[in-house]
Amino acid sequence: MKCPFQSLFSSENKKQKQGRVAEIGWAITDDKASLIWDDPTPYRRDDPKPASAKSVQLCPAAIDFDARHFVVPCPIDVTLRLGKDDKGNPVLMNPEGAKSTIRPKHLGQMAVLINRVEWRHPDRPIVQFITPYVFMADEPVYINQLPPYLDYAREALPGAMIAGRFPAHIWPRPLMWAFEWFDTSRDIVLQKGKPWFYVRFEAEDPSRNVRLVESEITPEVKRYIDSVSGVTNYVNRTYSLFPRAEKRRPAKLVVPRK
Repeated sequence: MKCPFQSLFSSENKKQKQGRVAEIGWAITDDKASLIWDDPTPYRRDDPKPASAKSVQLCPAAIDFDARHFVVPCPIDVTLRLGKDDKGNPVLMNPEGAKSTIRPKHLGQMAVLINRVEWRHPDRPIVQFITPYVFMADEPVYINQLPPYLDYAREALPGAMIAGRFPAHIWPRPLMWAFEWFDTSRDIVLQKGKPWFYVRFEAEDPSRNVRLVESEITPEVKRYIDSVSGVTNYVNRTYSLFPRAEKRRPAKLVVPRK
């Protein structure tokens, strides 16, 4: 079967695909208060010096696995509690009130409680944070958004982050942080600077390493990102739109920032 993206990624990018490193662009799409969003960084362990040549720290398989993760830290300190409005509907509350470092209006623009009919389980609310992070590539590469399972948390969150996977070379949409709230009797406590989620990339050749490059959002790239963003509000099964997106994709998405 012929790959639907073969025409776009066959000749011009063949040399790049054969390189040892896959280059992935990343960018912050929102200029407003953009300084709260840290750069994604390669995952690194803070382990002591190995006492033995056979220590886990020196295991090639473990080292390669860890090195393929990039960390996105949480941008704010916030505590979320599940409450109810006067009609008995679930709502998000900030129990810190005036002591919170983020104003209610801006928290409401960042975090939302998904409509109950869209939950995966009737007793497990889903909270979604909007982020401005966009990752893109000029060769076939899939992005995986994952919970920070390599980092130890002294107190686990009362639920599970919803992971996702999609092609970064044709679907460069802003990432969301979605959380399924299992134990609603406990607050969701997020801390600024702590690992919030990971991103991991799959190139056609799984042996290749990945390098993140901060990229410019050119007018052409912005138009393409806008055409991809928010389509889930209008249709289901967005994967069916990939062929159309491939036809409208600019020749180059990754424009390294100078």
